Amino acid sequence: MDIIKRRSPVSFIVPPVETIRRGGWEVVLAYADEDQGPFLVDLSHRPKWDVQQGDLSAIRPFGLAVPDVPGHCRLENGVLVNRMNPTQASVWILDGDEPEPPPEPFLTEVTDGLCLLALIGAKAFSVMEKVSALDLGTPEKEPPFLVQGPVLHVSCQVVVLGRDAARAAVLIALSRGYGQTMAEALLAAGSDLGLCPGGERAFRRRLIHINAQG
Repeated sequence: MDIIKRRSPVSFIVPPVETIRRGGWEVVLAYADEDQGPFLVDLSHRPKWDVQQGDLSAIRPFGLAVPDVPGHCRLENGVLVNRMNPTQASVWILDGDEPEPPPEPFLTEVTDGLCLLALIGAKAFSVMEKVSALDLGTPEKEPPFLVQGPVLHVSCQVVVLGRDAARAAVLIALSRGYGQTMAEALLAAGSDLGLCPGGERAFRRRLIHINAQG
C-alpha cells in the first residue's frame, strides 16, 4: 500500500476509464476514446533526474553514456538521456519500473518538481507550431534530440522522439507550477486538430514504434 500520495500538476476534465496507483501516484492508463489522436499525455509521474558533473563523459547514469554533444539524446530500454550543456544532462525514465535511488552524488531526483507532457500522433507537430517558434522539424537533426526554449513563453526542455506519422512524439518538460496552465493551453491550441487527453498506454504504444525504428 502506498503511504505517500503524490499528485500530478495536471488534471484533465475528461474522466479516465482505467487508472492504477503506482509509487504514490494515481496514473491514468487509458481514456475512453484513444483510437485517433493526437493525444496529450501526462507523464509527470515518470521518474526524472538532473545530472551535473564537470566531465560528463566519465559517468554513466543508469548505465547509459551521456551524449557528447549538447542537444543530442540517447534512448535505450525506456530510459532517455538528454545532453543539455557542457556540464548538465537530464534523465527521464519513460517506461519500465521505477529504479532504486542511485547513490551517485551527481544525480538529483526532480520528479515532483517537473511536469512532463507528451504530444503524440501525426498532428503533434502541427500543435507545436501553434505554441512555439522552436525549430523541431529541421532535417539536420535526427530524433531523438533536445531543444531548449520557450513554449507559450514558458522555458521548457523539448525532446523530439520521432517525426513520421507512426512515431511522431514530442516531450515537453517544464516547472511544475506551469503544468496545468500549459496542459490547458495545449489542448485549446490543438482543439481544431482533434487533440485530446491520452493515457500512459497510448504513450507506450507510441514508444514501441519509436524503439522499432532502431
